Amino acid sequence: MLAVPTLIDLTLFPYWWLQLVAFGFGVIIGSFLNVYIYRFHTGKSLSGNSHCLSCGASLRWFELFPLFSYLILRGRCRTCGSRIPCRYFLVELATGVLFVLSLTLSLNIFIVILFWFIFSVLMVITVYDLYHFIIPDRLTIILTFSVLVLIGYEYLLLPQDWEVLTFRFLSALFGSAFLLFLWVISKGKWLGFGDVKLAFPLGLLVGTPFVFSFVVLSFWIGAVISLIVIGWQKLKRGQSRLHFAGRALTMKSAVPFAPFLVASGLVIIFTKLNVLELFSFF
Repeated sequence: MLAVPTLIDLTLFPYWWLQLVAFGFGVIIGSFLNVYIYRFHTGKSLSGNSHCLSCGASLRWFELFPLFSYLILRGRCRTCGSRIPCRYFLVELATGVLFVLSLTLSLNIFIVILFWFIFSVLMVITVYDLYHFIIPDRLTIILTFSVLVLIGYEYLLLPQDWEVLTFRFLSALFGSAFLLFLWVISKGKWLGFGDVKLAFPLGLLVGTPFVFSFVVLSFWIGAVISLIVIGWQKLKRGQSRLHFAGRALTMKSAVPFAPFLVASGLVIIFTKLNVLELFSFF
C-alpha cells in the first residue's frame, strides 16, 4: 500500500481543543465567505474595506469580529442604525458548525481541510442561489474538482476496486440525470439547469449507497421548508423577512433548489441516512 503523508497527526490533540479550533477557524472563514458572496460577480476587490451597506461608513476593527460584533451591535449599524442582514451571522455560525462536524468524518488533516473547503463552496452556492436564483458554473466546477481530489486522496489511503469507483461515478450521473429529466419535462419550471449540474459533485460526495436517498431527501426538505415558509407568511402577513428574493412565497412560486440539495447532501454525509430504511418501520 502506498504510504501517504498526513502532515499533522490530529489524534495527538485533545478532541475538545480540535473542536474549538475548528469552530474558531470556521467562523473566520464564514466572515470571509460573506464578503465573497457580496462581492462575487460585482467587480469589487476582496481586499477593499468592509463598510455598511446602507450608509457606506467603514467598519472599525471592533465591528469585524465574527459572531460577537453582530451580537454586541444587536444586528444594527453603529453609525446609521440600519439593520444588518442576519445572513452574516448565520453564515458565520453555520460555517463554524460545519467545520466542527467535519472532525466526525476524519481526523486526517488533509481530508479535514478538503472538507472545510468543500463545505465553504457549498455555503457560497447556497446563499448565492437563495439571493440570485442561479448557481455560477465556476463554483460548480470548483466543487467538482475538490470532490475529485478528495476521492483521489481517499483512494491513495485505501485503494479500492475500480468497479467501486466506476459505480460511484455512475450513481452520481444517475442522480444528476434524474434531475435533468425533471428539468426537461418541466421546461425548467421545477428546477434550474444549475441544480442538475450541482447534483453530480454532491452525488459523488455522498457515495453510491446514498445517491437515491440524497435525491429523495432534497425534495422532502424542499417541500417541508416551503410549506413552513408559506404557513409563516399567512400567520405573519405584512412581514417580508422570509420572502425569497423580496417576493412572497406561494404554492406557484419558483424557489431556489440548491439549498435543498446542499442540505440533503449534508444530512446524508453526517448521518448516512438511507430513506429506504425509514419505510421498514411501517
